[in-house]
Amino acid sequence: MDFALTPEQHQLQNSVARFGREYGDFAAWRRMVAAGHAFDTGNWRHMAELGWLGIAIPERDGGLGGTPVDTMVVMEGIGCSLALEPFVSSCVLAPALLAGAPVAVRETLLPGIAAGEVFVTLAQAEPNGRFDLSHVETIAVPHGGGHVLTGIKSHVMDGATADWFVVPARTRGEMDDTDGITLFLVAADAAGLVRENMRGPDHRHNARLTLDGVAATALLGSLHDGLAVLERAVDAAIAARLAEAVGAMDALRDMTLDYLKTRQQFGVAIGSFQALQHRMVDISTACEEARSMTYQAVLSLSLPRLARRRAISAAKARVGQTGMFVGHQAVQLHGGIGTSDELAVSHYLKRLLMIDLSFGNADHHRALFTLAEDSLALEMAA
Repeated sequence: MDFALTPEQHQLQNSVARFGREYGDFAAWRRMVAAGHAFDTGNWRHMAELGWLGIAIPERDGGLGGTPVDTMVVMEGIGCSLALEPFVSSCVLAPALLAGAPVAVRETLLPGIAAGEVFVTLAQAEPNGRFDLSHVETIAVPHGGGHVLTGIKSHVMDGATADWFVVPARTRGEMDDTDGITLFLVAADAAGLVRENMRGPDHRHNARLTLDGVAATALLGSLHDGLAVLERAVDAAIAARLAEAVGAMDALRDMTLDYLKTRQQFGVAIGSFQALQHRMVDISTACEEARSMTYQAVLSLSLPRLARRRAISAAKARVGQTGMFVGHQAVQLHGGIGTSDELAVSHYLKRLLMIDLSFGNADHHRALFTLAEDSLALEMAA
């Protein structure tokens, strides 16, 4: 694969790396987590000042109009520094989902997202839905010139701090039909909406939503045709999450190598033991394999649906496997201290686990890959 960053993207990469060195202090991270904060608001404001929050937002809506590669560069740095900021939910998913919103909604929300003042996330996952985007039991019925929504969203990423939710709801058809799904914008303080906040193993502040006749603020896009928009937005979010995983894996590789060089047994550094050197080579190989798969996924976002789905699912499955391999190897090579809360290694492993589960685990995406592969074969034979 011929892949090279532009001079501007190299500058962005250096800026993100410098930000991680200056603001990614692990001791400060632990204090923030212990205090119960969802993320560092000072870091978020600084990201907004640097323009990162507006990368995926079109220039017409107050953003930078950047590319998925630009987003990938930022997400690698976020993964490397274990940052908790809700970048993917509010700055990758939300702009993609709001692209078809009424002009008044875009003019209100998107500049606020770019400025770090407004938080929007997707409320998609439902009980019994597993990772299927077309499994939508939440219903929307016409009422007073708009729609009211009733249903449950079981896991809303960064939902505890969101001001707005994009809620897929069924406007016709059966529970698993691909047709009849519509996207609605719902305010976090809407009457009839109950938000139960919860904290994940990786210390992200998520939420569970119960909607009981909640009036939607706006219809996003066309009635009944929201699944295609939802799929494109989720694929962009998956690519960003894969880049975060690559950054986390790189950090674990470097931490582990440094530990092997300094930890001594029998009067010598344990990194001199050939068996451990071989394990470090395996870790480095896994990191590079994940990076290549992520590049392929990012570049596939402009492809037609089936080709895009195939590339995204292949990458999601493989990066999930390599990420867990690197995480487990890093913990094992650190020994007992690798499982402690005081060491960053254990937290990187938890984060890689949650990235693997986010938007579908490896088994789910292997099935999607097979489905896309078979569909492409049928298209070519037709």
